[in-house]
Amino acid sequence: MATYGSKINEFLLNNGLLIKNNPAISPDLTLDFTSLLSELRSEANDIAPAMEKAAQGKNLPESRKIILWPQSSFSLETAVLYVVESKRSGDCALVTASKNIPDFEGAEEISQSLIAIPLLWENLIKLKNAVLDGNPSSTIFPIADPRLQRTSLGIGARFTTLHWPAVAWVMKALRLPLTANQNSIPRELVYNVNAMLANRLQKVPFPFIGGSVPEGHQGQSVMGMSHASIITLLKLGFHHNNIPWGFNADHQPIGGRFDAIEAELVEGSLFASYITYDLSPELALHRIIDDPVALEAAFKHSVDPAVFDAVVRRLSGAGLELPALYIKKMVTYLMPAMEKMKRRDRRYAAIRAERFTSETGRRFIRELSIDELPGETTVDAFAVCLALTEALGVQFDFVAPNFGFQKNIPYADTTVLREKLKRFSAIARIFNVSIGFHSGSGKSAENYRIIGSETGGNFEIKTSGRYTYEMGRALSRSNDPADRQLWMEWYEFTKDLTVAGAFSADETAKRCSREFVSATFAAEGISADGAFDSPDRLKQALDSLQPSPDHVFWFEYNFLFVLAAKGSITRLGDHSIDGYAQRSRFYAISDEARLLYARGVATYIIFLAESTGIASDESVAEARKKLADFTKYNDLLADIA
Repeated sequence: MATYGSKINEFLLNNGLLIKNNPAISPDLTLDFTSLLSELRSEANDIAPAMEKAAQGKNLPESRKIILWPQSSFSLETAVLYVVESKRSGDCALVTASKNIPDFEGAEEISQSLIAIPLLWENLIKLKNAVLDGNPSSTIFPIADPRLQRTSLGIGARFTTLHWPAVAWVMKALRLPLTANQNSIPRELVYNVNAMLANRLQKVPFPFIGGSVPEGHQGQSVMGMSHASIITLLKLGFHHNNIPWGFNADHQPIGGRFDAIEAELVEGSLFASYITYDLSPELALHRIIDDPVALEAAFKHSVDPAVFDAVVRRLSGAGLELPALYIKKMVTYLMPAMEKMKRRDRRYAAIRAERFTSETGRRFIRELSIDELPGETTVDAFAVCLALTEALGVQFDFVAPNFGFQKNIPYADTTVLREKLKRFSAIARIFNVSIGFHSGSGKSAENYRIIGSETGGNFEIKTSGRYTYEMGRALSRSNDPADRQLWMEWYEFTKDLTVAGAFSADETAKRCSREFVSATFAAEGISADGAFDSPDRLKQALDSLQPSPDHVFWFEYNFLFVLAAKGSITRLGDHSIDGYAQRSRFYAISDEARLLYARGVATYIIFLAESTGIASDESVAEARKKLADFTKYNDLLADIA
């Protein structure tokens, strides 16, 4: 059958890459419907009784080939549907005993009383329309709920999909909507799997390793992640809690080389309920003009005088008396990027109007990212940006300045941070936006308390690297031999990258690696004297350490391991069979490691919610107690519904 992902499905199946051990690559969650149908038909006599038992809350009999997820039930008018999954492949489908269903592509009878619907990308679109047309408050799909438009925690998924159960559990335990999935696209996710197969993925520079890594360096596609996140939460019955959740297509690059793939970026991010526009690529092509003659020429060429006048009036009306020359410089500098941002925004709105039928399904949250521009963002620049977006007719929910945050490092001077946030929050209130905090992982409890209090709870904090760290921590503590072996190879990989970086000809890579080593040794109370005399001396010094996920060099380099073909530091972000074979190792970890990982992820999110003040003390205490009491991974999964 012809689907959007047919080429990628063929690639995956021909290479033995199944959803069971390599999810979220294809846009589809049914790669081989013929084989799945055969398995369903062989057990058709058991599926209907199992559905009846599930509806009654009874335990289901063990099946040889098929998992019927009992908590996945949902209704479409008179039809009740369940998710079924092949134990062999991980392929999923929907089953129902009703013929009163939308015209899904490829639906087949598996018995006289049961119909199976393949989980294809186009069927996911039809399913969203049918669900939200009938029930606009459904939480099966990520939506732009008002509770997520002002306040949220963004949970990054740049590593694997294994964090989702923990995120779902925390949302349920705290009764707290979250942006449950966020990824930078195309840096972390493949923006189009056909571009991957055609070798059209570009290289993304990573200065701290002195080289580049292909786009989508975590292996998943944005379509695959969208589909897999929805079905994972559906299988676990999270939708029965009626808690909205979000999916953020993060750091959508505006301008530069991304003009050529703009349509593909928009198509890939169709199910994202939250879009972050990153101005950096286009602004990198321009500079602030100080020469009066050149400034006037550029202003006349690129700025509509009516727009400029509207910006000046808005700033003045808000009591922000900025020099006219400064405003002109900033508007002239920003306008090319802002015009392209507006074009991209129109495309996102248009494709949703075309593909989705309900207003709920079409809405999306907007964020403007200016945090990756050179230097820290000034309050005046922040104000001009906001006035300009208003003048251009684009209303943002979040705007992310650069506060000088460093990844995974607390903001040292809390007094400075508090005063800074007071000034920015005053501007944000004038323009009715919340503040986005990028590089949000690894800050102190006091940092998070200041963010929560000074913004009045109107913020989003993006976190990502922490959840890769928690996987290393889980594997290092597991008693399972295969988990321990994976951990040791992961740690050795980062040591190899560290040694290569410390003696690199690239000065940035060399400086970063040596800083990571020095910080690690300092934390261990070990002198770094002589460690950089030669690669062999450094390797000996690193070998003397007891492997730990708390070592700075492991923390900084770890995310590059997941798609490193054969675990090699020379084959990073490898989208071949070897790269995906490496990724599959994480989906083979033990249930002990999965529980340790889920507990670590959940504990950190609870800490964030408590520190920022968005969860009550009572709910936090209860969640912590319950989390500590789980002894089996399946107990945590069962508690989600």
